[in-house]
Amino acid sequence: MTEQSSRDPRPRPWSPDGPRPQVRLTHQDRDAVAEVLREAYSKGQLEEDEFDERLDRAMRAKVASDLAPLTEDLGVRPFTEGGAPRRPGGEGFGSKGGRRRPAADLRGMRTDNPLEKVGSGLSHASAYFFPLLGPLLILLISSDSTPFMRKHALEALNFQLFWIIAMAVSAVLSILVLPILILVAVALGGLVLPVIAAATNIMGNGWRYPFTYRLIKGDDD
Repeated sequence: MTEQSSRDPRPRPWSPDGPRPQVRLTHQDRDAVAEVLREAYSKGQLEEDEFDERLDRAMRAKVASDLAPLTEDLGVRPFTEGGAPRRPGGEGFGSKGGRRRPAADLRGMRTDNPLEKVGSGLSHASAYFFPLLGPLLILLISSDSTPFMRKHALEALNFQLFWIIAMAVSAVLSILVLPILILVAVALGGLVLPVIAAATNIMGNGWRYPFTYRLIKGDDD
């Protein structure tokens, strides 16, 4: 066996080989680069809008050359013996020595499990029928084997709790100080955002509510 044939014929997503045809990427390839981006965001290397843009490009990437530009300015080694990208100092991404992942990780989550898709979607849609009780019930019946559903049920619970508080505060302030447009904006957010969240989860993609303070923290927070 020649030296060239003994090499891994598959190009690394963050260090594509030159003239050989590029093999199409797998979910594992995209997730490896997404992990780099999440850690860079948590360390302050990327602003939130940059993180969102690069994560979206990583999830839509088809071949290795699509992923390479996303991490080349983050000080990442091409790859290590274990295949995981590392910083020049040897610190692995996602290691215990680093900061915890940001909550924005929800936007990078995916699932192909129909149960998790439906359960997560219902936790958001319950805002129209059983606010607070719906996501709380789904949160209680979820387990470690359904992390997508569990995290999004918690996200839905936090949004619904925050929205109820925001509506009450806005109603009082609209009478005393602020114009009623503030109350209308909060009400519209509570009507529109759960629909978007439910549709996104049912398609198997992660969702994170904007402009929401999370009163209930998860295990990773």
